[in-house]
Amino acid sequence: MEAVTARTVGLGILGHGTVGAAFVRLVQQQADAIAARSGIRLEVAKVAVRDASRHADVLGAVAVGDVDGVVGDPSVHLVVELMGGIEPARRAILAALAAGKPVVTANKALIAAHGAELFAAADAAGTDLLFEAAVCGGIPLIRPLRESLRGEPIRRVLGIVNGTTNYILTKMTEDGAAYADALAEAQRLGFAEADPSADVDGHDAAAKIAIIASIAFGQSVTASDVHTEGISRVAPADIAMARRLGYEVKLLGVAEHDRGTHSVSVRVHPAMVPRTHPLASVRDSFNAVVVDGDAAGSLMFYGRGAGGGPTASSVLGDVIDAAINLVRGAHASIGALVAPKVRPMSELSCEYLIPLEVVDEPGVLHAVTGVFAHNAVSIRAAEQEGAGTGARLVFLTHDANEAAVQRCLAELAGLDVVAHVGGILRVIPE
Repeated sequence: MEAVTARTVGLGILGHGTVGAAFVRLVQQQADAIAARSGIRLEVAKVAVRDASRHADVLGAVAVGDVDGVVGDPSVHLVVELMGGIEPARRAILAALAAGKPVVTANKALIAAHGAELFAAADAAGTDLLFEAAVCGGIPLIRPLRESLRGEPIRRVLGIVNGTTNYILTKMTEDGAAYADALAEAQRLGFAEADPSADVDGHDAAAKIAIIASIAFGQSVTASDVHTEGISRVAPADIAMARRLGYEVKLLGVAEHDRGTHSVSVRVHPAMVPRTHPLASVRDSFNAVVVDGDAAGSLMFYGRGAGGGPTASSVLGDVIDAAINLVRGAHASIGALVAPKVRPMSELSCEYLIPLEVVDEPGVLHAVTGVFAHNAVSIRAAEQEGAGTGARLVFLTHDANEAAVQRCLAELAGLDVVAHVGGILRVIPE
């Protein structure tokens, strides 16, 4: 690798999609201001694109069709990975780190699956691997967790970390829209992909909360450790019931640390959030994360969680830090992450909203409540409304064990008088 001279850092960009193109433009726009403030001049040297013939010139940078041509180029001092996916992104990042080149990435799936390996490679090479944009787009969250809150005893992190599902639930809440209609609207506006499964099934949020838990608790949590449920089974009637009880329905990522056992619980699921909680008022495609600590109390981070501009802004912040560290011969470190001790979902307890569609005939309520009693799930409130030839029952429980609730749901589903068991909503305490 050529020596960095005159405090100029050449950037190699992997990917020129929505975020990559926005990042290249932002570097061009801000280069003079960055140089004046930091003493570092950023120059985009090469950009890896799928079809180099269609990108002969990317705002002055050389476009090439292969990743290796960027990572291995001596004019590239710092690599910015914005193509997504696991491979070849993982291989490219490891190659860049091995060559002593800092890496900035927005790749949440890769960090959530292989973060420990990549962090170790960065430490071994004595260079930076920064990934602020991998979680919540333009919201500064990772840096506060790894730096400002490094000495904070963090108990819990919970948040709305997927803008697509938050937009859908907002439409269902405020307009009474059906799930399918709200999803179609999100797709029309560009908030949801043609295949929305990563968002609506909770996988995107799971990757993000896994990364958050790893940094917050110092354990190598991966997306496979996260209990994951999506929003497709949430009905407008469930949302209306929750609102009557004083709650808003949100898809939450939750990470909790039990100091007694040194275990963590990490999960994504629809939840009822008390209307007095700050997350309850987060609407549309916005994201917000609340960090609960012993010394600092509750801290909230809020803003645009996705989009080319916000994500490019986070990437650029990391690039500036990495470039300064490169010139100074320094680097930031996550530190050693220990193997995770994941607390099973079955051990958790909370209140639950449980909707049922039942046959409208005498004795149904007695049969259903008998199942709750048999599984030691205590009912706090109940509501019944007619639905043609059937009826809809909604139960709010007292605090109950997850395993007991799951046994209860399985037994309810086996009753002849129960036509359908809806998606449960867990209640998040203040």
